[in-house]
Amino acid sequence: MKKIILIILSAAAIIGGVIGYSYYAKIYAPSVIENTDIFIPRNATFEEVTQLIEPHIKNKNGFDWVAQQKKYPTMIKPGKYTITKGMNNNELINLLRSGRQTPVKVTFNNQDTLEKLAGRIAEQISADSTEIVEAVLDTGFLKKNNFTKANVLGMFIPNSYEFYWTTSAEQFRDRMLKEYHRFWNTSRQQKATALQLSKNEVMTLASIVQKETAKVSERPLVAGLYLNRLRDHWALQADPTIIYILKQKHGQDYEVKRVLDNDLKIDSPYNTYQNTGLPPSLIAMPDISSIDAVLNPKNHEYYYMCASVTNIGSHEFARTLAQHNQNAIKYQKWLSKQGINR
Repeated sequence: MKKIILIILSAAAIIGGVIGYSYYAKIYAPSVIENTDIFIPRNATFEEVTQLIEPHIKNKNGFDWVAQQKKYPTMIKPGKYTITKGMNNNELINLLRSGRQTPVKVTFNNQDTLEKLAGRIAEQISADSTEIVEAVLDTGFLKKNNFTKANVLGMFIPNSYEFYWTTSAEQFRDRMLKEYHRFWNTSRQQKATALQLSKNEVMTLASIVQKETAKVSERPLVAGLYLNRLRDHWALQADPTIIYILKQKHGQDYEVKRVLDNDLKIDSPYNTYQNTGLPPSLIAMPDISSIDAVLNPKNHEYYYMCASVTNIGSHEFARTLAQHNQNAIKYQKWLSKQGINR
């Protein structure tokens, strides 16, 4: 009889141990099989979260069981979560329940339009491009911050910024406004004042400089040239403004490699051949190098420039119209030789 009892007790102990280990394994055994990021959208259901997690864990049933015990299905928080190889289900559920997101680095360069910017940002946070455009163009926001639909693109300073993936369109917009004010520190404002330019005027001129040359080292020289023309009340005669007009008319994908004489006659406030002074607003988003080139221009006596045919990507600068005409003839002949008619 004693042997039977001992056998029963031993069997019970073994069964208990197996069951105990099974529960222990569900909770504390390594579960995550790789380092990866999980993106949980707003209003995700537990089933949807499980589908996102399942490819990265060893046992879906163990994850489900621990999640139920910790009431995670009623505590789902959206966001980007970084999970690491070897995490157990307890650690995994605790992370997801906590809402401790991993920030994302949002990066954008100079974009030609607000729509292009919104598309770029929507690739990096959960807000979609339509929401971003609508938030930026909100009439109350524009009025409160002295922006217009035409110049609000100048609020965005190309750089890298940390956000949470769940950042809303309004939160993104408001953060960019703060970064804009931070960028326009006392030093930059004083330099703009010395040039007798407002912030919007600096951004407008910087956008022309941006489009005029891709060479960062050349931008202070180009900025100085345009400032010479503004100071002496000359028309800027900036080809990028003509290209801007053509793209506004034909669409952003319209390619212009050669500005024609008839283009210079287009009736538009952005035509800097027909009008003196700066155009009404910026023609694209300038980057920091172009903005700072305007604020720190190179002092010189140049009034003319033309694309170089000997140093592609650079410009030939001239003090007199006669010098410029010689450069322009070379460039026009080069374009024709390349078969570039538009």
